[in-house]
Amino acid sequence: MSGPRRVIEHRNEIRLVGRVAAEPSVSVLPSGDEVVTARLVVERPPFPAGRGRRAPVDTLVCSAWGQPMRRQLRMWLPDDVVEVTGALRRRFWRTGDGPRSRYEIEVDTAVRLARGAPGELGTASEASPVASS
Repeated sequence: MSGPRRVIEHRNEIRLVGRVAAEPSVSVLPSGDEVVTARLVVERPPFPAGRGRRAPVDTLVCSAWGQPMRRQLRMWLPDDVVEVTGALRRRFWRTGDGPRSRYEIEVDTAVRLARGAPGELGTASEASPVASS
């Protein structure tokens, strides 16, 4: 006889801190929904000394669907340092060449940590948090 089955909660939680790569873009989908996307460049840990290569980065697409988050992402400028939380999503759509998909981060919260130059984190007074409702 087996005991009670243990319930394990599944999680899909993302937290990123990185640099905005370019101006966010606004798209209106065929459904009429609006989405704002921004590319976030997140540095990986540096290579061990003496390897002679630049530290690699990951470039991730962040998307905002709700009005508060769309407004927040629209205010971002290239090289802003931001923190986002959200979930990894796979989005599907059709083109003339057939079905397409991509993974992106669906933003739940967004905080601008600093304006401008990469690697210069701002002070608490510069942070502008917004959480989705």
